[in-house]
Amino acid sequence: MSIVISIPALLANEGGFGLNLNLFDTNVINLAIVIAALVWFLPKVLGGILETRRAAILSDLQDAEQRLQETTTALAASKQDLADAQKKAEKIRSDAKARADALRLDSERRTVEEMARLKHGAVADLQSEASRVSELLRREAARRAVERALASLPGKLDAEAQARFIDQSINSLGQA
Repeated sequence: MSIVISIPALLANEGGFGLNLNLFDTNVINLAIVIAALVWFLPKVLGGILETRRAAILSDLQDAEQRLQETTTALAASKQDLADAQKKAEKIRSDAKARADALRLDSERRTVEEMARLKHGAVADLQSEASRVSELLRREAARRAVERALASLPGKLDAEAQARFIDQSINSLGQA
């Protein structure tokens, strides 16, 4: 079974539909006072809160803009410092390369000079030794020639001629 109730029948049982104009029953005066108080005080209270919040947000935005400008300035300065440091590093690198090249060339020059000096010294030593050996050979040849001549002379020369010849040989060896 189903229960069906119609809306007009429901209204008829309750006394009908109508407006209650009794101000005290309906709390219209209370509502009017509350609404008037809200209209009167709410803008002041909420306006102050909103104004304070707006000022705080503006202050935060200005602070953020100032930090952005400071950061941008610092970034530009850092980029300039980086560029300067890179230029300085490149100059140091090129100076070091030039110095290394100069040291290498100086070392090569000194090596060549030392080799030339050693070669010159070796040539001088060789010439000195050759001269010494030549002098020894010449003296030895002269001594042998004198010995042979002295050995063959006793039968060919008399004692006085032998003495003159020996004196001449001694004199010629002393001059050489």
